[in-house]
Amino acid sequence: MTKERRYDIDWLRVIAIGLLLIYHIAIIFQPWAMFIGFIRSEDALEGLWKPMTMLNVWRIPLLFFVSGMGLYFAMKKRNWKQLFIERSKRILLPFVFGIFAITPLHFLVFQNYYNMPLSYFPHMGHLWFLGNIFVYVLLLSPLFFYLKHNENGKFKKAISKVMSYAVGPISISVFFILEVGLVKPQLFEMYAETWHGFFIGFLAFLFGFLFVYSGKAFWETVSKWKWLYISIATILFAIRFTGFESISNMYITTIESNSWILGLFGVGYSYLNKPSALLSYLSPAVYPVYIIHMFVLYAGALLILPLKLHPMLEFIGITAFTFIACFLIYEFILKRITILRPLLGLKWKFKREAKQNLKPLSIKSKML
Repeated sequence: MTKERRYDIDWLRVIAIGLLLIYHIAIIFQPWAMFIGFIRSEDALEGLWKPMTMLNVWRIPLLFFVSGMGLYFAMKKRNWKQLFIERSKRILLPFVFGIFAITPLHFLVFQNYYNMPLSYFPHMGHLWFLGNIFVYVLLLSPLFFYLKHNENGKFKKAISKVMSYAVGPISISVFFILEVGLVKPQLFEMYAETWHGFFIGFLAFLFGFLFVYSGKAFWETVSKWKWLYISIATILFAIRFTGFESISNMYITTIESNSWILGLFGVGYSYLNKPSALLSYLSPAVYPVYIIHMFVLYAGALLILPLKLHPMLEFIGITAFTFIACFLIYEFILKRITILRPLLGLKWKFKREAKQNLKPLSIKSKML
């Protein structure tokens, strides 16, 4: 189990980042876009937000879960010093570089679009996610290395036993419910640069590690009960979507969020855990694409919104522009200029990666 390649988790990371791009593009077409620093279309597509309300309670927690899983695999061949050096290169360096070289770009595009005076102060922007991940690595590594050195202990046997039952994985929702009760966020989906986002990410990162640490029992359980989890999530989303405030609240939303995520892990393990040439290309690409996507997205809005097209055509146009431009920048600039590679989370040497891309990739050294 610990040495097998996990294509399904790579696929979930790729899919989550793809949905993140679409989610951010959808914000442009909401009346409140400017309140959170997004360029806003004059023609709203409020109906576009309806499916986004299903995504926004699990898309970011899923990435934190996957990041915790990724750390488990990264620790298999590293001691604590090697891990901190590797995580510093892969997370801290792009995070710091991004604050000074990437986030200013979309801030300046926003200001230019609205004819505002150009100015910038160091800001995490969408890269807050990386900052959180690095802090979790620092805080949780002592515990994780202790568990790693006691993989045959009573704790692993106990957690493996719990995870063998359908209720086992979903029982972690208790901790997320406590987080909501203690932090009292304004909205469940307000993750960026909030204490709610920090603590929910902390829990997801921790349990992502523990899920993989617990062994095969977890994966067999989510695979067996995946449609049950998805059914629970669907019912809870339907209640939340209809607006029954007395029934639907953030405590219930934590169960919905974790049910979606467990269902996705089960679907991935059942159907996506196999090699793919497409995955071999996309897996290393999604990290730099995530880092640059906001600037590209804003540039797309700057070019397309003034054309005064039908709003749905604007949405399709900005989406196509963002995905195509991101991958062109990745393929012909970020991937090939040696000095840029580590600054955007890629390995130093292009030739070595090119050889590796001929083979399916594992998640051992990925972190997003």
